[in-house]
Amino acid sequence: MSTPLGVEEYRDLLAAALPEATDADTAEPNVRSLFTPDTHRAALYVDSTVVRGGRGVGKTFWYRSLLDETLREVAAQEYGIERLRRVRVSRGYGAALEPDLYPGPGNLRQLVEEGVRPYDLWYAVLLTAFGQPELRELPEWRDKATWVRNNPGAAERTVQMVDREAQGKGITHLILFDALEHLHRVRSQADRLVSGILELALAMRLGTRSIRFKVFIRPDMYDGALLHFPDASKLTSNAAALTWSRANLYGLLFHTLGNHDGELAARFRALTGGWQPEADGRRFVPPALLSGDEQSQQEQFTVIAGPYMGSNFRKGHTFTWLPNHLMDGVEQVSPRSFLSALQKALSETRDQYAGHEFALHHEGIRRGVQTASETRVAEVSEDMPWVRLAIEPLAGHQVPIEREKVEVLWQEHRLVDALHKEAERYVPSDPNDDFLVRTGPRYPEDPALLIEELVGLGVMRQRRDGRIDLPDVYRIAFGVGRKGGVPRVAN
Repeated sequence: MSTPLGVEEYRDLLAAALPEATDADTAEPNVRSLFTPDTHRAALYVDSTVVRGGRGVGKTFWYRSLLDETLREVAAQEYGIERLRRVRVSRGYGAALEPDLYPGPGNLRQLVEEGVRPYDLWYAVLLTAFGQPELRELPEWRDKATWVRNNPGAAERTVQMVDREAQGKGITHLILFDALEHLHRVRSQADRLVSGILELALAMRLGTRSIRFKVFIRPDMYDGALLHFPDASKLTSNAAALTWSRANLYGLLFHTLGNHDGELAARFRALTGGWQPEADGRRFVPPALLSGDEQSQQEQFTVIAGPYMGSNFRKGHTFTWLPNHLMDGVEQVSPRSFLSALQKALSETRDQYAGHEFALHHEGIRRGVQTASETRVAEVSEDMPWVRLAIEPLAGHQVPIEREKVEVLWQEHRLVDALHKEAERYVPSDPNDDFLVRTGPRYPEDPALLIEELVGLGVMRQRRDGRIDLPDVYRIAFGVGRKGGVPRVAN
C-alpha cells in the first residue's frame, strides 16, 4: 500500500511540478506537459482554420505542439484524430524570428509602409514553405511578394501541383499562424495583415483539398479582421475556441503533479491509482475520474487545500471558490491564471502559514486570486488599453451597479474624450489610409453599446435585474468593491 504524502511533501511536489513561468512564450511543450482537455478536440481538427482564444488559454502551446511530430502523435492518439497523423506542418508566422520562413515584425512594418499587399506577402510565405524555386533566389520578402503579384499563374500552378501531390500521398499541408498580436504595433495595420492571412486561408480552403491554414487568434483580433475582410465570416462556421471547464483546470493540475519526474510524483500516481504509462514511460495519463470527474477531483484537492475557505462551509469550498473567483464575465478561466494563483498560494502559505495542516492555506489561495487578478488586468490593458479607461471610473464604487450610474461616472470622467485621445495615438501617418483604427471600442460615444462590448469581452457581466457586475478577476485589481468580496491587494 502506498504511503500517503505529508503536508510538506505535497508542498515540495507543487513547488517542483508547477511551471516556474506560466507564460506560454517561455515554456516549450513536451511529452510530459502535454495535457489534452476534451474541450480542445475541435481546435485540432485539420479543417478548423480559425482557433480563437484569449491570453493564456493555450494558443502558443498547441501551435508548438503541432509543429512537433511526437506531440502530434500523442494528440492524434488521445483525441482520436487520425488525420493528424497524415499532415506536413509548416510555420506561417510565430513569435520566434524565422526570417527565412516569414518576415519578422521589423520587416513587416517596413513592408506595410511600402504598400505591400498583405495577401501577396502571405502567399509568398506559403510558396516559400512549398519550396518555390524562384522565391529561393530572392532573399528579401519585398521581392518575394512582388514576384507573387507579377506571376499569379505560376503561383497558382505551384499550389495546384502541391495539392495534387498531397492528395496522391494522402497527406494535408497544414500552415500554422500564431502570435498575431506581434504582427504590427499599430492595431489597424495588424488587422490588415490578419485579414490577408484569413483571405488566403479561405482561398486555400475553397480552392484545394489538401492545403489548410490553422490560425490561432485572439477573439478581438478576429473581429477586427472581419471589418476589413467580410468574407472571413465564412471561416466562422468551422472555427473552434480554446475553452477550459472547471474539470479541465483541475485535470491539468493533477496531470502536472503526476507527470513530474521524481519520487513524489510517482507516489502521487500510486496514491491516486489508475495512471497509464505512454511514450515509453515518459508520460502518464491520469485516470478518467481524476481528469474529468469533479467529485473525485474535489476529494483530491481537499487533501491538498482543505475543504473550506475558512473555518466552515459558509466561507466557501476551496474546490469551487478558486476557479469561481478567477472566472471572467463569459465564465472562462485561463489555465495561466489558475496555475499562477496556485503558485502564489503555495509561496504565501510557506511564508505566512508554514504550520498549517494542509499544503495550501485558504488565505494563500485568496492572495493567489488577487495576484492573478493584477496579472489579468495588466494583460487586458496591454491588449486593449481602452478597457482600462472604461473601468477605472468605477474604482471605489461597489458592484452590482446600476447602468445609469455607470453612464454618469463615465460622463464625469469624460470617457469619450479619453477614448478619442487614446485612439489618436494610433492614427496612421498616411491620411489617405482607408482602414480605420481599431484600438478602441466600436462605438465609443454610445454608453449602451460600450457596455455590450465590455460584456462580450467578459470584462463586465449583466445581471438579470439589469445591473452591471464585474467578475472578481477584473474587479479586484481595478479597485472596485463588492460586499463580502475578495479585497484588493494592499500596496
